[in-house]
Amino acid sequence: MNKQYVVGIDIGGTNTVFGIVDARGNVLAKSAVKTATHQDINLYVNEIYEEFIKLVEDFGGIESIKGIGVGAPNGNYYTGNIEFAPNLIWKGLIPLSKLISEKFGVPTALTNDANAATIGEMAYGAARGMKNFILITLGTGVGSGIVIDGKLVYGHDGFAGELGHTCSVRNNGRQCGCGRTGCLETYTSANGVARTAREFLETRKDDSLLRNIPLESISSKDVYEAAVQDDKLALEIFEFTGKILGEALSDFVAFSAPEAIILFGGLAKAGDFILNPVVKHMEKNMLVLWKNKVKLLFSELKEADAAILGASALAWEL
Repeated sequence: MNKQYVVGIDIGGTNTVFGIVDARGNVLAKSAVKTATHQDINLYVNEIYEEFIKLVEDFGGIESIKGIGVGAPNGNYYTGNIEFAPNLIWKGLIPLSKLISEKFGVPTALTNDANAATIGEMAYGAARGMKNFILITLGTGVGSGIVIDGKLVYGHDGFAGELGHTCSVRNNGRQCGCGRTGCLETYTSANGVARTAREFLETRKDDSLLRNIPLESISSKDVYEAAVQDDKLALEIFEFTGKILGEALSDFVAFSAPEAIILFGGLAKAGDFILNPVVKHMEKNMLVLWKNKVKLLFSELKEADAAILGASALAWEL
């Protein structure tokens, strides 16, 4: 039988989503299970398999599946293992690629979630046709994927490209969950924006719509909604965030000379509120060799399917 479909599985701390994808990047069917239901990884894999079998019956059965791609926190492409992921229920080394491949009888590849998004962008999104680009995921944290000469950079151990954990603020920087201080993630993630808002509100006297929200409950979405209403403090928060991200991106350009940098994830939905200050400060700090040469783009992957598409793109290479 012609193996005309692949499967993408995206593992998050709360939910795991998966779907069947065709060669044009159409998600034909999808489902989800709870990630944290089973301490036993084998029971978790069985649950995915049982839900998947229901989906695949309408597409020629499992014999029609070429491969399975999995995106997961701390997923190592080289080993196929999830390695010590702090936000998942399973600890230590989890040989997930092997377990899924054996259960489904289908070749399986695993990488981390940001790398999966990068491959998806190259296969289906804004990076189609590009051989040199960087993708930055601006979600709860900050992740990244680096493509040089058409190949994703994994490094010698499978974990290259942790640009969210480069130090953007060295002196008295914010504490990061990774154990370091001043990481880019602590300033330019959705959580980082909310953290900035709380700091501004605590240390300043400005009137702001954000003062109508309990301090501990403020989110990046609240900052965006205030900015839409031309709230001065909210606009300053985006300017502050964009300055730090723009300066960091100018450094990343010096490393790999990308054609484009693509912003992906929830914070990218802020549109020009984040894009304009990022571009301004990136160009201000750019080495003259690359001034006005690097495009800054938003992801073109459909938000609802982006995680599945990113993971599925791995499977076409199997």
